[in-house]
Amino acid sequence: MTQPPEATQPATAEPLIRPDARAAAFFDLDNTVIQGASIFHLAKGMYRRGFFSTRLLMKGLWLQIYFRMIGGEKDSHIEDARTTVLGFIEGHTVAELVDIGNEMYEDSIAPRIWPGTRAIAQMHLDVGQQVWLVTAAPIEVAGLIASRLGLTGALGTVAEHVEGVYTGRLVGTMLHGPAKADAVRALAAEHDLDLARCFAYSDSYNDLPMLSLVGHPCAINPDRRLKEHAEEQDWQIRDYRSGRRAARIGLIGAAGAGATTGAVATALALRRRLKQ
Repeated sequence: MTQPPEATQPATAEPLIRPDARAAAFFDLDNTVIQGASIFHLAKGMYRRGFFSTRLLMKGLWLQIYFRMIGGEKDSHIEDARTTVLGFIEGHTVAELVDIGNEMYEDSIAPRIWPGTRAIAQMHLDVGQQVWLVTAAPIEVAGLIASRLGLTGALGTVAEHVEGVYTGRLVGTMLHGPAKADAVRALAAEHDLDLARCFAYSDSYNDLPMLSLVGHPCAINPDRRLKEHAEEQDWQIRDYRSGRRAARIGLIGAAGAGATTGAVATALALRRRLKQ
């Protein structure tokens, strides 16, 4: 008697985030992992410690609002912000900045972490992959955030210090734009990672060099230019700013959604704090 042919089972696509010793994930920080700019939150803590005046803090607030409204970053503005911070910390100690960073994390960073991005990072960790923050923020701040989130580590801008006191100069260049790709490339060589199997996540078109370096780029909360480029390249897009999920392909599954308070709310909250 002829047996009926067995039913063909549909093939199950293997998830891209899976155990792989030669794969890692690289995350931008500002507006990718956290809502807003980390340098702004750091500035608030520095202001409370008397590092600079209210006038200069309000300048930082304006830059924050500008970034949020325009949806991008101009190199001149970024450089101006970093140079200003270097001037503020000159003569202060690394220990002071670390203390401010810890205070800043509890007060400003932890409540502003995008749950969706945090879930993606955890998926990489759960399968044994390395997860790195790659940011223009000071390495002390980047390292602290990476540690609090249980990530592998961080690459950030390094301010020179001698015997624990900042000199007001950088070691190397600010970790921004092409410098991020260079840092990721060097890290991959050091850890024997295959960049074609790695992942990168960012909100900014300025991070296109880093995103283009890996086999699995993803735009998170993208600015206009990055969104357009990601759509052209059929990259994954996830947008947590309004609670909507904007994934173009089923790469990593549901990862939750965040919500934004907006630049106006940030300004009002800051005004209230300054009056206290």
